[in-house]
Amino acid sequence: KYDMIISVGQVVPHEVIGMANGNKNILVGVGGKDTINKTHFLGAVCNMERIMGRADNPVRAVCDYAEERYLSDLPIVYVQTVMGECGNGEFGMAGLFIGRGRAPFREAAALSQRLNITRVKTGLKKVVVYLDEREFKSTWLGNKAIYRTRMAMADGGELVILGPGVEMFGEDGEIDRLIRRYGYRGTEATLAAVEREEELRENLSAAAHLIHGSSEGRFRIRYAPGKMRREEIEGVGYEYGDLGELMARYDPEKMQAGENEVEGEKVFFIKNPALGLWAVESAFEV
Repeated sequence: KYDMIISVGQVVPHEVIGMANGNKNILVGVGGKDTINKTHFLGAVCNMERIMGRADNPVRAVCDYAEERYLSDLPIVYVQTVMGECGNGEFGMAGLFIGRGRAPFREAAALSQRLNITRVKTGLKKVVVYLDEREFKSTWLGNKAIYRTRMAMADGGELVILGPGVEMFGEDGEIDRLIRRYGYRGTEATLAAVEREEELRENLSAAAHLIHGSSEGRFRIRYAPGKMRREEIEGVGYEYGDLGELMARYDPEKMQAGENEVEGEKVFFIKNPALGLWAVESAFEV
C-alpha cells in the first residue's frame, strides 16, 4: 500500500550476482535469511568465474523471475549509480539511472562493465591489495581482495592482502565461529562439509563465503592482518604475513594503482578491491 518504494544503490561487479543492485536490493537485501542463504550458495556453486562481471547469470535469473512474478505490481523506483573515472582524471559518479523495471539496472550495468572491470592481457603473478582499516574489519568483507582479483591471478601466483584493520573473520559471532571451524578450504571440501554438517546447511551464505574466499589451490594467499594472530590466519587455510614488514615493502602511499616494480619485483597494486573487478581479457571473450 505504499505510494512509492525507492531502491538506491551502486552498480558494480559483484561476487554473488555478477553485477550488484537492481532487484537484488529488494529480493536479497530485504528478503530474509533463507533468500540470502540460497542465492549466495547458488552463486558459489555455479562458479564465481562464470558470474562475476556479468549482468546475466543464474542468480540474476532467479531474481528476475521473482521480480516478474511477485513484485510487478509494486511501485518500485530504482536509483542506480555508477562510480568511475569521469573523463577528467577525477573519480566520482559517472552515471545515474532512475526508473522502474529492469532498464535502470541494465543501463547502469553496461556502463559499470566498461568502467569498473580492469582487463589484463595475461594472469598476474604478484598482486598486492590494500584494505583501508576504516572500512575493512573482517575477512567477511576484506575477502573482496580475493573475490575481485581471482579472475586476474595466474596459476601459481601470489596474492598479498594488507589488512591493518582486520580483527575478526565474521561480522557476527556465529559466522566467525563457522569460518574458524571449517576454514577457506575450497569448493570440494566445503560442499562435503555442507553435506555432513547441519549447522553449515542452516547457514548457506557462510558456506558460500568459504568457497568464495579460497583460491581453489590455484594461487597462494598471504594475509597480513593488523589485529589477528598467525595461528588464527593459518588455522583457516591462509598463509600468514607480517603486516609491518609487508607495509614497509609495499607502501600503499607510494604504490600506484596497477603495475609497479619493487626492488626488481613486478607487482600489481590495488588500493580498494570493492570498487571493481580485475580479470584476464580472455575471461570475457564470447
